[in-house]
Amino acid sequence: MASTLRRRAVGADISESSSQAPTPRDESPAKPGDKVKIIHDHKPKTRKRRNTFIFLMGIVFGLVAAGFLAKNNDLIELPEIGELSMDSFLDVLPAGLVKDMRDLVKGERDFVDSYDSFSVGIKARSEGLSVHHPVIMVPGVISTGLESWGTANISRPYFRKRLWGSWTMMRALVMDKEIWKKHIMLDKKTGLDPPNIKLRAAQGFDATDFFITGYWIWSKILENLASLGYDPGNSFTAAYDWRLSYQNLELRDQYFSKLKSYVELAHEFSGQKVVLTSHSMGSQVLFYFFHWVASAHGGKGGDDWVERHVEAWINISGCMLGAVKDVTAVLSGEMRDTAQLNSFAVYGLEKFLNKDERAEIFRAMPGISAMLPIGGEAVWGNLTWAPDDQPGQKDSFGSFLNFRKSANWTTPDKNFTVSGAMKHLMESTDDWYRDQIQRSYSHGVAHTSAEVEANELDQRKWINPLETRLPLAPSLKVYCFYGVGKPTERAYYYRTPEFPGLTNLNITIDTGLIVDDIDHGVIMGEGDGTVNLLSTGYMCSKGWRMKRYNPAGAKVTVVEMPHEPDRFNPRGGPNTADHVDILGRQTLNELILRVAAGKGYMIDDYIFSNIKDYAEKVKIYEEKENEK
Repeated sequence: MASTLRRRAVGADISESSSQAPTPRDESPAKPGDKVKIIHDHKPKTRKRRNTFIFLMGIVFGLVAAGFLAKNNDLIELPEIGELSMDSFLDVLPAGLVKDMRDLVKGERDFVDSYDSFSVGIKARSEGLSVHHPVIMVPGVISTGLESWGTANISRPYFRKRLWGSWTMMRALVMDKEIWKKHIMLDKKTGLDPPNIKLRAAQGFDATDFFITGYWIWSKILENLASLGYDPGNSFTAAYDWRLSYQNLELRDQYFSKLKSYVELAHEFSGQKVVLTSHSMGSQVLFYFFHWVASAHGGKGGDDWVERHVEAWINISGCMLGAVKDVTAVLSGEMRDTAQLNSFAVYGLEKFLNKDERAEIFRAMPGISAMLPIGGEAVWGNLTWAPDDQPGQKDSFGSFLNFRKSANWTTPDKNFTVSGAMKHLMESTDDWYRDQIQRSYSHGVAHTSAEVEANELDQRKWINPLETRLPLAPSLKVYCFYGVGKPTERAYYYRTPEFPGLTNLNITIDTGLIVDDIDHGVIMGEGDGTVNLLSTGYMCSKGWRMKRYNPAGAKVTVVEMPHEPDRFNPRGGPNTADHVDILGRQTLNELILRVAAGKGYMIDDYIFSNIKDYAEKVKIYEEKENEK
């Protein structure tokens, strides 16, 4: 069927939107002489869509129901769920939910049938682009499939089967939940494999091209790279076990040592420096790698290793300053996607994995907590102010966790900023979780060059771009490509659980609160639907323009992509800017091919949002300003 896939091709260049009368919020934050191209436009008119096909960081567990329904679909095959009766399952589902799920599957099939996945690469080749730099891709959180290599009795039925990223996962979750949980959770004390359990990241392109059959992730990029002439000899996917802390990635799997070898071999055999391409959490992994590879305590490559081996870093939707939804995922096993489900869906989700179980699973994956927000109140604001607050906004985004008062509730007596919420998280969770996080990560800000240089010796700081620097590589090109214009979780209202005696959680999202800008206890801000704009955009638009964070002066190019989804397409179509679906966006694929072909110098900054304005309000300053 893949050979018959077709889609319409759109122009390769990003064109300026038709002009609209600017509003005060649209006023350009650019300074005279800036090379940045500012585009004024109204937010695209999109219908608020609620994904039935729920995808991880809280979304994924809803896939079970979609998986059952898709069993008889020719696009999605479910060989592992043969013994379940679809008819009996569908009989208990509301007719509206069944119809929505069937429409989703049909829409995905129609999308695939009309989407020529290779057109971008073919068009680029017709324009004279060709293979130039080797390409190594580092996927994001949960993108990599995890397969069982354990041989103990508990694991033998799943030997070399994927317990993450396949329909086997769905079957195990439904029919063998406790066994699945034992496999997917790491040891709470060590953060490594539990006794008699061994899950490892799948390898090769198959590890990340599809999450499950029919749900693509990296496949569009692979198809277009292949159309330009790339193959396994000059491109590679560096998959990893995203559950592990970054130190344990090296300790258990020697991940960074292997990545260093891949880069060196690609450079040696091709004679060209390598283009590293990362998505989401993968951008954090690569940033950590840049420090590790140069350090005498890591790869021992020296400060010039990146300069000698790496041509460019393509940072796609990188959560460089974390994501606020990570706090609620770990704190109470919730986020917007669970808070806004209807009562039947909540029942189904709770039946498979309740809040306690979800929170426990997330906490037992230290890699997930790498994406807790970085920068504290300087970036995310205080109780009365935040850099991304909007004119006329009733309450500041800086008031991150909010609590209503009730006679029967035992909630905290004050609201929390992001910093306060992080402190509450550490105080309200078990010692094993707190110890894991505190010995693995740091979330502060370095205000001087001396602090930044000292932090090169502290591995906990290596994920944090506000405490460490870009590599000492003056010819390195950094490309920040990310989506904007899709509502993204920014703050929450919490309450005491409805049945406190039935849960270990102290607080839970106040899903009954729907008033003003509060939707089921969730307040939305700007971003790509998953990662906040401050996280994807701040370092690219300002942070890495500061001397202490980019002392070698590596060139940073920013291209924002407005979210303009096809309302009839379940994945948004070729102009989506959703955090995951952007990997299939036509313009993103065009930009990746240009960089890989050695034509990245043709790419100019394209700023659609107000990120430069927000960045100026962030309370982090040039060192000389800080000393005044």
